[in-house]
Amino acid sequence: MTHLVDIGSFKVGQGQRPFLIAGPCVIESEQLVIDTAGRVAEMTKTLGIPYIFKSSFDKANRTSIKSFRGPGIKDGLAILKKVKDHFWLPVLTDVHTEEQATEAGKVVDVLQIPAFLCRQTDLLIAAAQTGKVVNVKKGQFLSPIEMGNAVKKIEECGSRRILLTERGSCFGYNNLVVDMRSFPILRHFGYPVVFDATHSVQLPGGGGTQSSGQREFVEPLACAAAGAGVDGFFMEVHPNPDEALSDGPNMVPLHQLKSLLERVMRICDAAKPRS
Repeated sequence: MTHLVDIGSFKVGQGQRPFLIAGPCVIESEQLVIDTAGRVAEMTKTLGIPYIFKSSFDKANRTSIKSFRGPGIKDGLAILKKVKDHFWLPVLTDVHTEEQATEAGKVVDVLQIPAFLCRQTDLLIAAAQTGKVVNVKKGQFLSPIEMGNAVKKIEECGSRRILLTERGSCFGYNNLVVDMRSFPILRHFGYPVVFDATHSVQLPGGGGTQSSGQREFVEPLACAAAGAGVDGFFMEVHPNPDEALSDGPNMVPLHQLKSLLERVMRICDAAKPRS
């Protein structure tokens, strides 16, 4: 049994309807963010799916030093606040340092710890101390059971507002593998479990100076995770992924999102445990 975690006006975990975290990988412009948030909000309202908007003000772990990273924390948080205020949506963003966690915690509802930083004790503590929900992505280099250490670090700060996200494991050669056993193992820690369907099809460094991806596998993996039983889904979406400034090859085209969600939610409904 998982803890119920309050996010905005809804609760996640413990048998609640699966929720969605979605938005462009990085804030490319205010207009892109507003347009995407509005369209996804409309879809999820129609489908009855609780929705958290996601986009990053900074992508600090890009493959190349020349890659686009985002508008920075000041302008990025101002844009995220507009989404929150205009659409009445909870918002999520990545943080990479203790200072970013503290500042972003004044605006966003969920602070996301990138997979590469999931063992950074000071960052986890700073995020927990904001009182906001902390979504910890499982490192590509960790087994699911090792995520218990990240959970304990946050709990030691007095927080039980935790989400755990699976995003695949790396075995080298620019590829990731999703082990479906990860979901019940992560749930064993007592917190809602999220499947990152788009980063799981990423090919890290597969483009030489940038990551590549196989977005055609987002749907089958998301369906498999729905059958395995998860509390939420993370999907990066974009109106035109082929022109996106970050993670385009693995993002879901916005016009395909609704049909994907419809199929995934049907599987979630069929896979519910019998009462």
